[in-house]
Amino acid sequence: MYKFLKRTADIILSVLAMIILAAPMLIITALVKFTSKGPVLFWQKRVGRGKKTFMMPKFRSMYTDTPANMPTHLLNDPARWITPWGMTMRRYSLDEIVQIFSIIRGHMSIIGPRPALWNQDDLIAERDKYGANDIRPGLTGWAQINGRDELPIEVKAKLDGDYTAALNKGGWSAFAMDCRCFFGTIGKVLKHDGVVEGAARTEEKQKEAVRK
Repeated sequence: MYKFLKRTADIILSVLAMIILAAPMLIITALVKFTSKGPVLFWQKRVGRGKKTFMMPKFRSMYTDTPANMPTHLLNDPARWITPWGMTMRRYSLDEIVQIFSIIRGHMSIIGPRPALWNQDDLIAERDKYGANDIRPGLTGWAQINGRDELPIEVKAKLDGDYTAALNKGGWSAFAMDCRCFFGTIGKVLKHDGVVEGAARTEEKQKEAVRK
């Protein structure tokens, strides 16, 4: 029952967001178009529910010759690939708001594990242990507000599993978890917490997490 209500809420809230954010998205479109060469949207193959892949859009925040199919936090010297306006978009996750269209289409949910890249075999395998590949991925999720890019794969997958377990329970447990993720995301975005750009910084953060 809760999953049906969650899907209904996803559609209603996404349609409302699309209406409210129409003007900001037009402004972002213009800024992307006039600050660097290339298309406004960047499409990337991601893993959805049941490990079926889909094409997920983002407002393009990187130059068109950036190495494909690699998480940005694993790039060496990522600043050379990110456009000037792209850095601001990534800081406040503005590049991801266009994914409301993926939510409406049913590929994603507002809350859920962030969709893995199709070639992130280690993350996909870890999520299999917790059944986290069996639910819709989300625009944001439990792992996103508990470390995001700073987390080792094993920790990220475990947090995704914790969310999956709460969702499968349904009722108030699932609703409370979704609320914590939703409101926690607002705070994280405003504080710019958990965003890591570059392989060296990621390795340092992961070592610290293991030591703790």
